Amino acid sequence: MEIRSCEETETEIQKTLQAKLVATCITEFMNASSQGHLDVVHRYLSKGGNPDAHDELNRTAIHLACIEGHPPVVSMLLGRGADINFPDRLGSVAIHWACRGGSLSVVQALKSHGANLNARDKLWSTPLHVATRTGHSVIVEYLLSCGAEVNATDWEGDTALHDAVRLNRYKIVKTLILAGADVNQQNHDGMTAVQQFLRTVFILESFCVWESYVMLL
Repeated sequence: MEIRSCEETETEIQKTLQAKLVATCITEFMNASSQGHLDVVHRYLSKGGNPDAHDELNRTAIHLACIEGHPPVVSMLLGRGADINFPDRLGSVAIHWACRGGSLSVVQALKSHGANLNARDKLWSTPLHVATRTGHSVIVEYLLSCGAEVNATDWEGDTALHDAVRLNRYKIVKTLILAGADVNQQNHDGMTAVQQFLRTVFILESFCVWESYVMLL
């Protein structure tokens, strides 16, 4: 039976306590980034904290700051070396999170630091897909004005226009078409955005007819 010395035991205890302290600091740092507490973020980074520290889902501080809409935190993180292309478990990078959050200022800050506006996650979704699905029309307009690919497709072959039609984002539909979206481009099911629209209208009309029938019973 191996007998450990007091020094070895003490060293292990110190390592355990140090690990717990580091974990606590990272948690505070992540929470501060999410809540926009610039002073806490600055203190963590000034002490040599890793700007790319992440949780079990590979979400970093910049991801959280992006989705919650904190431009000063995002700029500080990038200035201290945070990886703008660090992917979470689903392959989403900061620009995807920013488009989901809907803060134009954050998206602009990322763009100024060289963010790829056509970046793809593991489902091949681009920032334009994300902004469309979440209904952030201002972000959609900005991405298009900066040259985002309007007809980029995800893993199902859907363009942002397919998404906009399916989710009834009519303002975004108009914006995409004016930007050159191909209304005849088919997804992997062979559906164009126009066909998808007609199918949606048919389903809605069928539901209304059925509802009226039920009310007469």
